[in-house]
Amino acid sequence: MKSCRATRAHRVERRHDCRRCELAGFTLIEVLVALVIVAVTLGAGIKAAGALMNNAQRLAEISEAQWCADNQLTGLKLAKVFPDVGESSFSCEQLGHAYAGTLKVAPTPNPNFRRVEAQMANGAGEPLLTLSAILPNQ
Repeated sequence: MKSCRATRAHRVERRHDCRRCELAGFTLIEVLVALVIVAVTLGAGIKAAGALMNNAQRLAEISEAQWCADNQLTGLKLAKVFPDVGESSFSCEQLGHAYAGTLKVAPTPNPNFRRVEAQMANGAGEPLLTLSAILPNQ
């Protein structure tokens, strides 16, 4: 009978030790949930960083195209020439990138002015922007 009681006491003691072990660490489920949260957060962060990079490249491309369009419109203003109605194309290079542009000259209600639009496209032909100016007859 002593051996049964000793065994029973030993079992109770082991149960208390196991409970202490359970309270001392994390369960596998808790660790897996934490890993899932970290993985989702990192995935969202990487996606946001990629979007920022694409936006920065797009902004640089549009800025370069705007410089080209500004240069064309400023050249017409400085030439002090009254442009004929119609379309003409031009090309421009900024910071090593080639851009294609179209100048569209249209009449205005006042015959002493012309509306000039510079439409810019990237090397792949995708439209980027349109700048307009009104030029006087000098």
